[in-house]
Order: sequence, then C-alpha cells, then structure tokens
Amino acid sequence: MAFMDNYEGNKERTDRWIATYPQGRLETHIVEFNAEKGYVLVQAKAWRNQTEIDPAGIDYAHGFLAAYSDKMRRWMVEDTCTSALMRVMALVMGGTEKVTKEVMSLVKTETLAADHDYWTTKFGDVPSYKTREEAEEADETGWAVNGVPMCSHGSMRWNQSKPDAPKAWAGYFCSEKIKEKQCKPQWYVLTSDGTFKPQV
Repeated sequence: MAFMDNYEGNKERTDRWIATYPQGRLETHIVEFNAEKGYVLVQAKAWRNQTEIDPAGIDYAHGFLAAYSDKMRRWMVEDTCTSALMRVMALVMGGTEKVTKEVMSLVKTETLAADHDYWTTKFGDVPSYKTREEAEEADETGWAVNGVPMCSHGSMRWNQSKPDAPKAWAGYFCSEKIKEKQCKPQWYVLTSDGTFKPQV
C-alpha cells in the first residue's frame, strides 16, 4: 500500500460531499486573525440538508504563516479555509482520513517540522516555550485559540454526556482517530450552578 492510498484529494472529497448530500450546505467563518503574529483560525460548519437547523458537524483549521513556503504565504487564509472545509466534510461523511492528499504530500516532502523542535528552539517567527504556563502568560496561540484548546493533532473537540446520562461528564478531546495516539483529554466537571468548569 502506497503512502497516499488512505488519503482523499480535495476534489474527490468535494465530489463525494455533493453526491452524498446534494442539498447540503457548508460555511466558513474566520474566528481569529492576527496579521502581526501571522495566524488565522477558521471554523467550518456543515449541514446535510436545508432543513437541518443545527450543523451536523463543526471543525477548525489553524493556519500559521511561518509554516508556509515563500510561494504559498499569500494564500494562507484561502488554504486554511479549504482545510477547514475538507475537515468538516470528512467529519460528517466519515470513511476517510480528515487530512487530504494535498496536505499529506507536503508532510511527506517537507522537512521543516522534522528539523525544528518548536518547544525548545525558535525558528523564524515561531515562538517556543518551556512550559504551558509560559505560553499562556505570553498569550500566544498554540495552547488555546479563542477558548478552544489545542493538542499536537490540532484543535481539540468539545464533547459531553447526554442530558439523560447517569453521570454528567464533559471535556475537550483529541481529534486523532487512533486511540493509542490520542492526546490526553481535558476533563470538565459539572458545578452546582449547572455549568461545566475545568477539572483541577
């Protein structure tokens, strides 16, 4: 099996979405943009038909200018929007990896990430910190963007128990599909006022 066999192309995924949900709707929203620090966070929502009130799926993509080659930097926002759309389509339809062939082709050939440990070294404008607390004090992206915590696999996803569950639970969970590779969840506890707050 070749390296790319498990990955779908952007066009293939879009065609599959249209065939699966011909009445579907997709939206992207820029949640946060910082030209000075060079990042954008994009939210994508997907509805399977025109009668769905709540979206069937919500996902995010985070674009960081320093991670782009010189030729691609001018399209950071467009590329991040496309990435968010591809992720939310995969989330709703299933059956494939969220990452597309286009992204994985860069991962396969790009040595940038392998050559630099962002937590212990500084490369270009990419900040590095020794601890989570240090990063939070600096108010940089990476640990949490607009309240959504990040892990090594990207934006974490909020999930909680159903209203009729015997015990209430909630937290942010890693988006990685393979359980053994998932990052630790960030658990929340139900307080007396009926809201969830981070477990300490």
